[in-house]
Amino acid sequence: MQEAVQYQMKTRKTFNRDDVILTNHPAAGGSHLPDFTVITPVFYKDIKTPIFFVASRGHHADIGGITPGSMPPHSTSLDQEGAAFKSFLLVNAGNFQEEELTNEINKAGGRNLSDNISDLRAQVAANKKGIDLVGELIDQYGLEVVQAYMHHIQTNAEYAVRDMLKVVAQETKRRTGATVLEAEEFMDDGTQIRLKVSLDEKEGTAVCDFSGTGPEVWGNCNAPKAITLSALIYCLRCMVGHDVPLNQGCLKPVQINIPKGSILDPSETAAVVGGNVLTSQRVVDVVLKAFRVCAASQGCMNNITFGNEEWGCYETVAGGSGAGPTWHGCSGVHTHMTNTRITDIEVVERRYPVHVRTFTLRENTGGTGKYRGGDGVKRELLFRSPITLSVLTERRVLPPYGMEGGEPGVRGYNFLVRADGRVINLGPKTAVQVFAGDMFSLHTPGGGGYGVPGEQTPEQPPKDRRGVFLERGSVFEYRQAQEGV
Repeated sequence: MQEAVQYQMKTRKTFNRDDVILTNHPAAGGSHLPDFTVITPVFYKDIKTPIFFVASRGHHADIGGITPGSMPPHSTSLDQEGAAFKSFLLVNAGNFQEEELTNEINKAGGRNLSDNISDLRAQVAANKKGIDLVGELIDQYGLEVVQAYMHHIQTNAEYAVRDMLKVVAQETKRRTGATVLEAEEFMDDGTQIRLKVSLDEKEGTAVCDFSGTGPEVWGNCNAPKAITLSALIYCLRCMVGHDVPLNQGCLKPVQINIPKGSILDPSETAAVVGGNVLTSQRVVDVVLKAFRVCAASQGCMNNITFGNEEWGCYETVAGGSGAGPTWHGCSGVHTHMTNTRITDIEVVERRYPVHVRTFTLRENTGGTGKYRGGDGVKRELLFRSPITLSVLTERRVLPPYGMEGGEPGVRGYNFLVRADGRVINLGPKTAVQVFAGDMFSLHTPGGGGYGVPGEQTPEQPPKDRRGVFLERGSVFEYRQAQEGV
């Protein structure tokens, strides 16, 4: 989000009242094309320049491209993934530009224009509500105070990250004699993602260097630079050990080097739909691995799209989360940047020609260890008419890692069961025509285990009704208590 807003601030010469900007292009801070970001400048009273920006980002079920749902598993260029906007004036002086928007989405092959229009109007309305709330805040406290506290929030995040980095640097130096952390992970196609973190224990700063990461790939697992930055912010926020509002201040103590032309900073025309939903997970894996925080979670969003030229349905499916120094992983949960919930079975079956035959946990797919990884899930869709099925997944070749002696989680599988009984392994990424009576059987990965299996596990804290452990504290609070750091 921060990259998208900053791009508009750098490239647009003027901002006018009652204007709203639409953007989704990776070169403009976008994550991938179906994620539309709507940005509205905030004006206040007689001030002629924006004092803030309000933005909302929403995933649209279809914006064109070569497959229904705009998540093509085999796209090789950006123009195959739907309508792309760098800086489109969605609302001009208060007038919604429906005709111009319609033309652009239709040119890209959009399949459900009415939903696009409704969703974008909703985003514009959400921004308007945000502007009203900011205005109320300023009316109550004054502009100077509100701007000061916006600054304080970022400063607080910066100090929280600096303190965390100092603790990690001290721990790393005590353990290894140096203040350098390194890790590498691989995509299922073998592409390496490598990270070297050089820590300054006095200043609480870090240099995160992704040199050695593989080049841009022919498929769509290229991740825009904004994705890597967002994944890093997410990890830093998780590691500080207490609640910090997500903001750009988290990155202030961190210098980041991402090689140009790599899978993490590809060319402007590179396909990126898989980078947002899959490579982002691997960036998180490599960061948490370098900091030795916890075992890997499922590392995949399990993107499933099915539909035809008139409609599309898009799902992300849960899996297992990784275990850590004081907790077991959770089973059947969305992890890290999945950021979505699955549609209710009753709704799916009523709206689409699909029967959800199975939706259950994959028992014993979490890695064993002193603390066990969470289990993945099994979800089976029985189709009742001919449609196109698209599958965009990872961790079908390389399993999620365990840590400190814990075992890896079980990798995932994608099977197509034809009506005649044939079972076909679809692999991690494909688009296939299915017919009435065919069934898709999805097996999502489990999370990795933490600690040597067989060691005594302390009594577990209470769980809530979802099986999530309560009052488990932060990783670094645990390390300080156990190791005297």
